[in-house]
Amino acid sequence: MAAKGGWGVVIAIREYCRKPVSKISYRSMPEATAPDRTQLIRALADLTVRFGANVQPGQIVAIQSEPGKEYLAREIAEQAYARGAKFVDLMCFDPYMKHARALHADPDSLDFVPAWLGEWEVALGRERAARVSLRGPIAPRLMEDVDPALAGRDMLPRVPEFGQVVRERTTAWTMVPCPTPGWAAMVHPDLEPDAALDLLWEDVEYVCRLDAPDPVRAWEERFAELGEIVAKINALDLDQVRYEGPGTDLTIGMLPSSRWALGEFTTVEGVSHASNLPTEEVYTSPDPDRVEGVVRATMPLFNAGMVFTGIEVTFDRGHAVRIEADDGRGETLRALTSLDEGARRLGELALVGGEARVGHRDAIFYDTLLDENASSHVAFGHGFPSVVGVEDVGRVNSSATHIDFMIGGEEVDATGITRGGREVPLLREGSWQV
Repeated sequence: MAAKGGWGVVIAIREYCRKPVSKISYRSMPEATAPDRTQLIRALADLTVRFGANVQPGQIVAIQSEPGKEYLAREIAEQAYARGAKFVDLMCFDPYMKHARALHADPDSLDFVPAWLGEWEVALGRERAARVSLRGPIAPRLMEDVDPALAGRDMLPRVPEFGQVVRERTTAWTMVPCPTPGWAAMVHPDLEPDAALDLLWEDVEYVCRLDAPDPVRAWEERFAELGEIVAKINALDLDQVRYEGPGTDLTIGMLPSSRWALGEFTTVEGVSHASNLPTEEVYTSPDPDRVEGVVRATMPLFNAGMVFTGIEVTFDRGHAVRIEADDGRGETLRALTSLDEGARRLGELALVGGEARVGHRDAIFYDTLLDENASSHVAFGHGFPSVVGVEDVGRVNSSATHIDFMIGGEEVDATGITRGGREVPLLREGSWQV
């Protein structure tokens, strides 16, 4: 369960200010957004407001974005106000500024985060705000010329306070994909730019179920299906889950009260929301001290502006004692997982079955929001106290980071081991067995 947040502010309207006033409207879209995508944009915004963040009347709504995604942010703002939002706030983070910092700033300052960024996160929680994060890289290969030892030092746009807000369940939050030309070129590199962007929009339409007559209803039905799987797994009373496949032999222990859930959260005020759109996983938070063995990632990971392939991790008594990746990028991963004591322990394990729509697209999206919903995965860093009993809340892994990486696929079996020692197939050849 990807959980990302914390943003600096940048005003990204220079290109619009150069246009004649008569041609500027609040609905103005970047050149890459053709008129025939208008209905898709509106449908995605509607799903985001009504189902993802479940915006309530009188609520503050925070939209977290990057330059080039204004078209979707504006449509979400309009629909949020139409639903009764009191105020919509746009926070925009520019990865080019992060790149400049990595190249030129004092290395000893790269882990510095201005206090006001954390205060903004806390303020959103205090206001019981709804928050929307627009996902998908605008410049996917931007950080490739950065020293790997430095790339993992700057955690922005993540700040530690976001993990606190998630754990305390004070905001309704959701993350949704926002197609951009840069992202499309990475996902579909063999196509011309316009064709690549068209196909990425087709991907988003399909995986977000925007092709349904009523996408909100379609997701309600999908959540009902996932809920049945959750109920079956919880009835097994599992003590461990074992993953076995090429390069993988990993056993993860459960806490006594660990229970499985789907990607539907409820705030302390009772507002339900879908943390990810799309979401196809069932997940839990394990015992961070009971992880043993080796695991090999089955998909690339895009994080910190870099693509990581060949990830291999060895765990001993819950701690990642060896982290490697191709092209020397294990060093960056080790830096990303050195933020605190919990950063090299697992806070989440998730199972994804072969009927998940994301996997049907036969594409690597280089964004965890989508890729983690095509494959079973685990995550370094903070866990979810909401999926354990009160007696085990203090044992859930705690960290200021959360890094998912994908470990599932048709060649990786997932087996549950009950507290009575019985082995139960969960996934075989990528398909549910429960």
